[in-house]
Amino acid sequence: MRTLFKPLVLALCLGSFTACNANSKNSTRDLVISETIIETKSKSEKPEIKVALLLDTSNSMDGLIDQAKAQLWQVVNELSYAKCEEKSPNLKIAIYEYGNDNLNADEGYLRQVIAFSDDLDEISKSLFSLTTNGGEEYCGKVITTALNQLDWGKDKSDLKLIFIAGNEPYTQGTVSYKKASKLAHQNDVTVNTIFCGDYNQGISSNWKDGADLTHGNYMAINHNQATVHIASPYDNKILELNQKLNRTYVAYGKNGKAKMEMQADQDTNAMSYNKANAVSRTVSKSSRLYKNSSWDLVDAEKEESFSYDDLKSEQLPEELKGKSKVEIKTYVEKKRITREKLQNEISALNLKRRDYVAKQNKGVQNSLENAMIKALKTQAQKKNYKWE
Repeated sequence: MRTLFKPLVLALCLGSFTACNANSKNSTRDLVISETIIETKSKSEKPEIKVALLLDTSNSMDGLIDQAKAQLWQVVNELSYAKCEEKSPNLKIAIYEYGNDNLNADEGYLRQVIAFSDDLDEISKSLFSLTTNGGEEYCGKVITTALNQLDWGKDKSDLKLIFIAGNEPYTQGTVSYKKASKLAHQNDVTVNTIFCGDYNQGISSNWKDGADLTHGNYMAINHNQATVHIASPYDNKILELNQKLNRTYVAYGKNGKAKMEMQADQDTNAMSYNKANAVSRTVSKSSRLYKNSSWDLVDAEKEESFSYDDLKSEQLPEELKGKSKVEIKTYVEKKRITREKLQNEISALNLKRRDYVAKQNKGVQNSLENAMIKALKTQAQKKNYKWE
């Protein structure tokens, strides 16, 4: 029946067709009055990659869902190497599911699973929560909904992408995919289509036309292909460092404990597919894209808005309750130093691991992962993005 592409979290970069300009956020802000500055004050000076993943969760999509879960972290890692005028862009991902009988018929059998977020653990959790069931797949409807509901922003330096995957005709539903494509183009959003099945069948059912209308990539994949993970001599050491890395997190606030448990759960989810997949997640956790300032004091301290003076005793973990501000700062600083050391070790081992895997690869390609990475790099070049 339908098939679909899932998560990828993560990931992918691209969108408009103007040149990448890491300074455009500054120049835009200089032109606006103070009340607008209040609105944009928390925005990063870095360019942003915004990716909406529209995943068909109708019957027969289990194989593709497994691909997405098993390949999420590889895609995230590939994005972490992206550079735009020597700046490392931030990544935000949103997920929608569509084509599932369990979803509201009045809303077009679709649901926003998670809005744009840079919380990779939340994104992984959302992905692993998806289940399949028969339904009707309305591509035009889900694209239009994602365009209208999500905060895509107006900045021309941001990369804005939609990836939609499925295996039923692209023309289903009362919302025209051509009108959806026009709306995407007006909002500087590129639509990439992934047909789960024969390449020519995807063309005849209008998946390629859906991509062409916004200058996106059309891809066809074998969604039932098993993911190939290549083990390396460095895997065990990286996973050992992951356990030490987890101990550098200092959970605080009302959600701190739950978030730390979620971190461990997503480690387990990654390992459930393969040790090499868990290694890829560990590499992601050592990258700049893995940020947890909402619940971890080490990351929170880096935020401009953070102040130790604002911390209340009940927000702190047991080991820091009753401690002075100086003692808390010293504790967090030690954790930060340890974390950076571990991240550097993981990164160094990963360089050796990448070289080893590349030599052992011998033409092995994972359908969803390679399709996504090919599309994101092709489109990224149009904005002068480069890879380290």
